[in-house]
Amino acid sequence: MRMRTASLLLPLLLAACAVGPTLEQRLATYVGRSEGDLVAELGVPLRSYDTDGRRFLQFERVSTIALQPEPYSGFGYGRYRPWMMPAPAYAQVRCDLTFALRDHRVESFTMNGQGCG
Repeated sequence: MRMRTASLLLPLLLAACAVGPTLEQRLATYVGRSEGDLVAELGVPLRSYDTDGRRFLQFERVSTIALQPEPYSGFGYGRYRPWMMPAPAYAQVRCDLTFALRDHRVESFTMNGQGCG
């Protein structure tokens, strides 16, 4: 009975450890799709620029991350005192996404910023 339970749980445990697709992998699915599809899913771009038969659409992705506070040692005694821990700090990170389109189809994309990882 235990062996059967273990064989049923192992795939579930492995699936729980799996990490989803990266941002780059998710954005790659837009290559070849229409400009209308891109705007419908990502929203209205912040900027656009047309040159030499190509169109560039820039989107911005902003995320808030928690920063790990340094433990307060308490007056140099080197002891951990939970009531003296500093409040958690947060920071916003940005990722600029630029899609290049030709003939109203996504040709490529670039990512720039700390929030692209």
